[in-house]
Amino acid sequence: MSEIKFFNRWTIDKVAVNDKGLVKYLNVEPRVLPKTGGRHAANRFHKSYTSIVERLVVKVMNSGHKAKKHFMSSGHNTGKKFKALKIVELALVKAEMRLKMNPLAALVKAVENAAPREEVIAIEYGGARYPKAVDVAPQRRIDIALRYMTQGAYQKSFNKKMKIEDALAEEIISAAQCSAKSNAVAKKRDLERQAASSK
Repeated sequence: MSEIKFFNRWTIDKVAVNDKGLVKYLNVEPRVLPKTGGRHAANRFHKSYTSIVERLVVKVMNSGHKAKKHFMSSGHNTGKKFKALKIVELALVKAEMRLKMNPLAALVKAVENAAPREEVIAIEYGGARYPKAVDVAPQRRIDIALRYMTQGAYQKSFNKKMKIEDALAEEIISAAQCSAKSNAVAKKRDLERQAASSK
């Protein structure tokens, strides 16, 4: 029996999750087509059963907002999963060409580097609101990292000459290298800085 590969291209050999807090939640099980159709949605912690590539694809279908207006998400990509799958596949191909390594390993590294450990919440005490630093749950850490990566990619490509797959590939590469060029890494550092000053 032949080995299962992501998009019939990439194996999960040498793809390891090094962040101990994310090992149980970052799924890299191979899927030819990462599309479960919400099979696990009724289960608790269902995202842990969903492959990291599929979670990225789902985030690509929601391109985000700007200044609380539906600026970049007017329905042009919502629900179009095969279009989103193609975008992610092309982005991984471009990342592989530039990094000369398995792009799934680069994606896992990018998520680990972009996942914030602390964030700030507002606590109301005696009529006044105070910022308080809290630890981020591992599942939410992955969600935040993927959200910032896709939003950063759309900001670079929306109404510009750069294609979304190029912007997403660049975001994955920058985050994997822990570069401040990555929107996700920059946002993570900003969040952790705010949390440190709110302790």
